[in-house]
Amino acid sequence: MTKQHLKKKSTESFTLFLLIVPFLILCFLFAYFPLYGWIYAFYDYKAPLKLSQCDFVGLKWFKTLFSNPTQVKQLLTVLKNTFAMSFLGILTSFFPVLFAVFLNEIKCKPFKNVVQTLTTLPNFISWTLVYSIAFCLFAPSGMLSSVLIRLGVITEPLRILDSADHVWLQMILWSTWKGLGWGAIMYLAGIAGIDQELYEAASLDGAGRWQRIKNITIPLIMPTYFVMLMLSIANFLNNGMDQYFVFQNSFNKQSIQILDLYTYNIGMTGKSLSLATAIGMMKSCVSIVLLTVVNFVSKKTRGESIL
Repeated sequence: MTKQHLKKKSTESFTLFLLIVPFLILCFLFAYFPLYGWIYAFYDYKAPLKLSQCDFVGLKWFKTLFSNPTQVKQLLTVLKNTFAMSFLGILTSFFPVLFAVFLNEIKCKPFKNVVQTLTTLPNFISWTLVYSIAFCLFAPSGMLSSVLIRLGVITEPLRILDSADHVWLQMILWSTWKGLGWGAIMYLAGIAGIDQELYEAASLDGAGRWQRIKNITIPLIMPTYFVMLMLSIANFLNNGMDQYFVFQNSFNKQSIQILDLYTYNIGMTGKSLSLATAIGMMKSCVSIVLLTVVNFVSKKTRGESIL
């Protein structure tokens, strides 16, 4: 390899590096720089004082999580809700796969585009607007109760949103409705990348539509599904907060409060930013451990790692 060729290759590599520098900077600013805030977990912070004016308390807030019986009981309830919602999310993670497979089988392209557009749009609707829709439909004075009362099916309004019954089911149904179309996009892209000659060969061998789906489509998008599944398991404690924040009320608070929402309530409503930071730190550490374990299991079972 000549000097000129090495110099050209080095220049190209440097140019490619410069292209990703802005993204590295953004990643650092939004993913790593905020970790400086973890220092609040070791101080008895009281707003609006400067951190230097607050007492350094070491591991006090971490000990509080496990030494206070009331705090432990509340934390166990929150973890139960978090595990339940995460487990339901993992159980329903195959819905986008099935939706993508069936959507791919629609032969009428205009109808397919309409269905894909209508099922993807909810992803871009804020959870505040989703709750407004839910309130109009399922509130005691909403459309469902009004229609059923007029038909004589019920005598009193239904209290779907103002009840702790079936909260987990409600949340997973709304989450599925909102993210189904968006979640299917990746699998549709994977299906589009499948060699069409495989389908043609299968058709020549007499394979029907269901046989082609079973023996070609699903097996070839399974690697993508497993990667997404592993990432979901690694993010087991990260349920997000927006959905649960807008749907929570005094009736369902004990059943709907997951770890992210609990951290927010402690930090902003309870004005204990130090304790909330400590909980957030522990959650991040557990997520890193889960990601490492899942990556190890993936490498041992599938021969491929996700990192």
